[in-house]
Amino acid sequence: MEKPCTLLVHFDKGTPAMANEIKEALEGSDVAAKVDAMKRAIMLLLNGETLPQLFITIVRYVLPSEDHTVQKLLLFYLEIIDKTDARGRVLPEMILICQNLLNNLQHANEYIRGVTLRFLCRISEPEILEPLIPSVLTNLEHRHPFIRRNALLAISSIYRLPNGEQLLPDAPELVEKALSSEQDASARRNAFLMLCNCSQDRAVAYLLSNADRVPEWPDLLQMAMVDLIRKVCRANRPDKGRHIKIIISLLNSPSTAVVYECAGALVSLSSAPTAVRAAANTYCQLLSSQSDNNVRLIILDRLNELRKSHREVMSEVVMDVLRALSSPNPDVRRKVLDIVLDLVSTKNVDEVVLFLKKEVVKTQAAGESDKDAGGEYRQMLVQAIHACTIKFPEVAGSVVHVLMDFLGDSNVASAIDVVIFVREIIETNPKLRVSMIQRLIDTFYQIRAARVCSCALWILGEYSLSLSEVEAAISTIKQCVGELPFYSATEDVEPTAESTKQPHAVNSSVTTSSRRPVVLADGTYATQSAASEAAGVAPSVLPGSLSSIPNLRSLILSGDFFLAAVVASTLTKLVLRLEEVQPAQTETNKACSAALLVMVSMLQFGQSGFAPHPIDDDSYDRIVLCVRLLCNTGDEVRKVWLESCRQSFAKMLAEKQFRETEELRAKAQISHAQPDDLIDFYHLKSRKGMSQLELEDEVHDDLKRATGEFTKDADDASRLNRILQLTGFSDPVYAEAYVTVHHYDIVLDVTIINRTKETLQNLCLELATMGDLKLVDRPQNYTLAPESSRQIKANIKVSSTETGVIFGNIVYETSNVMERNVVVLNDIHIDIMDYISPATCADVTFRNMWAEFEWENKVAISTVIQDEKEFLEHIIKSTNMKCLTPPSALEGDCGFLAANLYAKSVFGEDALVNISVEKQADGKLSGYIRIRSKTQGIALSLGDKITLKQKGGDH
Repeated sequence: MEKPCTLLVHFDKGTPAMANEIKEALEGSDVAAKVDAMKRAIMLLLNGETLPQLFITIVRYVLPSEDHTVQKLLLFYLEIIDKTDARGRVLPEMILICQNLLNNLQHANEYIRGVTLRFLCRISEPEILEPLIPSVLTNLEHRHPFIRRNALLAISSIYRLPNGEQLLPDAPELVEKALSSEQDASARRNAFLMLCNCSQDRAVAYLLSNADRVPEWPDLLQMAMVDLIRKVCRANRPDKGRHIKIIISLLNSPSTAVVYECAGALVSLSSAPTAVRAAANTYCQLLSSQSDNNVRLIILDRLNELRKSHREVMSEVVMDVLRALSSPNPDVRRKVLDIVLDLVSTKNVDEVVLFLKKEVVKTQAAGESDKDAGGEYRQMLVQAIHACTIKFPEVAGSVVHVLMDFLGDSNVASAIDVVIFVREIIETNPKLRVSMIQRLIDTFYQIRAARVCSCALWILGEYSLSLSEVEAAISTIKQCVGELPFYSATEDVEPTAESTKQPHAVNSSVTTSSRRPVVLADGTYATQSAASEAAGVAPSVLPGSLSSIPNLRSLILSGDFFLAAVVASTLTKLVLRLEEVQPAQTETNKACSAALLVMVSMLQFGQSGFAPHPIDDDSYDRIVLCVRLLCNTGDEVRKVWLESCRQSFAKMLAEKQFRETEELRAKAQISHAQPDDLIDFYHLKSRKGMSQLELEDEVHDDLKRATGEFTKDADDASRLNRILQLTGFSDPVYAEAYVTVHHYDIVLDVTIINRTKETLQNLCLELATMGDLKLVDRPQNYTLAPESSRQIKANIKVSSTETGVIFGNIVYETSNVMERNVVVLNDIHIDIMDYISPATCADVTFRNMWAEFEWENKVAISTVIQDEKEFLEHIIKSTNMKCLTPPSALEGDCGFLAANLYAKSVFGEDALVNISVEKQADGKLSGYIRIRSKTQGIALSLGDKITLKQKGGDH
């Protein structure tokens, strides 16, 4: 049976021979050998050995030793050994120990006195402590602070024993007297803590009598004082104002730990705007003064909590929070932007956007070593500015032109965010259309990413409305495509050696060419050559200069035929638009011919053998459709190409805005006050002696009470659902647990009831875990009277999002039978749903994570549900995830359904789910649910959860 101890070291089991060796070493005069022997004896005792034969040897040969290490190990030994018999009475040989402890308490050496006093904190037998109390009290007045502080700890520990008030009836009075004259910081803290725990009224009286001198106290004492104020104010609300003043006076303390604790206490005790504002300013000062990223993240968490409950006050310190963007850590920057974006209002949006704009410009000056980090940071800033302009479109004009300079950014993700931002702004802000189209035409040559080119081409095709804009857009696309055709076929009846040596270049921009002889349809020979330019040779091309490879030409020659289809669609829209705005038919025909030449050249290149791969069917059909459309255009088709696309995009934006508005409404706190709730009208109260802070607090509390914010977070019915029965009703010991999950830890509040007529001795709740769970506290032994109960709390740390299992048993002894009785407990399964919450992310981010994450769990669909949408709703509800697929994409009844779900864990892990469902002819659903994550645990646990829940039953 393991005994509770402050020292836990693994050691192998002992043998009689080993015990004899230890005994011989202890009897010798070698100090080093004694130290080693004592360590070995302690390790054996910790592993369950009794070693009764060593006690007398230690008393005879170790007690008299003057060596400090030996004396320290002796105290460890005395702490471990049994001091009572089976009936709970102190063993007679403990008298020898008492005499030794008494001598140590009067020893001339300060260290011996101090460690002995500290040792007394772990003794609970009154028979041992009683003869030592006069010596303990004498040490309160010792000249050395080390002894005084340990004497105060010993007095506090003795007084808190069940019969401590009989041993030390005047302990609070003695400690209060010692506190008033003490100068040592640690000793003052120990004395003050003793009063806080044992005589709170004396501690409060001391605090109020020294309120003016609190800022001069050492930081250790100030921290203890903050804890006391927390306890006092929660129990006695009317005196809250006096204590809050003391806390506010400490917000300028030189100790950052004290300042942080005071800000937290201020928020927890008062909801007055003055108090919240002071706490928020304090957090912002800490955020700017601390260089440790972990500290900054903790402070940002506190600011985020303030944001949820005090938005009006937090909106005043937005610019102070933004200054934390100077940190190079991406996690800090991301959290800062998340907080700020939720606090943007009409009052501060201009300042916020201007600050973000300056930060974007700064990222251009980043060196090569910071290029990747700068690109990631720039992407975050672009997304933040995008979010601000969605809420407040009037600020878009001040930033959109600066952001358009980054369309050619080497960081593709950042460039995609910019072009999506431009596409949305040009639709929602018609006043900016002309300047944005001109800027896009000027910067189009710099774009090197295919996806950015595709989106930019769509913008040019949809929003180039005037004659000059359409002509400039067509000219820009032609220059970026380059000279045509992409390859050439030259007839040569008898190819000579010279002709095979001289490659036939298509145009001046072609760097190298490849040639091969072919047989034409009429039977003559010809030499065919094609450009083999490498994509990305030149980072940018200036307008009017084709000294480098144009971007569209480079991408098409690399085999991107989807982009070729986009080029064809854009040219078609521009030519159709030109027919409407250009009165001269000749110019329209020229533009149509040039567009047809580009399309046919792309088709020829895609079907030739010089492309990296043949053109795909979809792109081929799209380009052919454009060719046919330009050759024969009808009014209905013209309306579809020139109006319907833009209308669909506007409809998509409106639906997105509506969805975001609905989400904000759902997040808004819904609170209801009961009809008979008491509301105090502070206007009718006496304000005599009340400070401004107390008045504000009264008003705020009344408003909270009126709006129902003081209602309980969880009613009794939901609490009952968290209670798990651990043993059966027929077991001699009944146990049940209330499980509380606090993100990073789990608290088990176990109620144990003795259902027998006997006293249960050495009752111990032994728990073990499976998965990424870790027990924090070691089990302790308890004595349970007949038909009595006891509450035992067990703390378990969680290190990752994974389904864990807690199992164990209850072990106890009875007075009649000394054998150990064991009651096996039911297993407690920790649900993964307690750690994940619905979250949102962009489609691009989802796809990138899907491609990056390596762990996948594929679950086959097997359910009695026969409707696809009903099955999707069931999975969303069961997994606590959010559906990223918009409702418009799920409309209709075609027998197929595909949707993406997303959630985030409290540890920052991402959980991705893709559902692909098909309705069979017999009405049953089939398909797969694929789960991806960066870690194996969340993929497996979520897969198990879906397997259990997908059948539609209440599992």
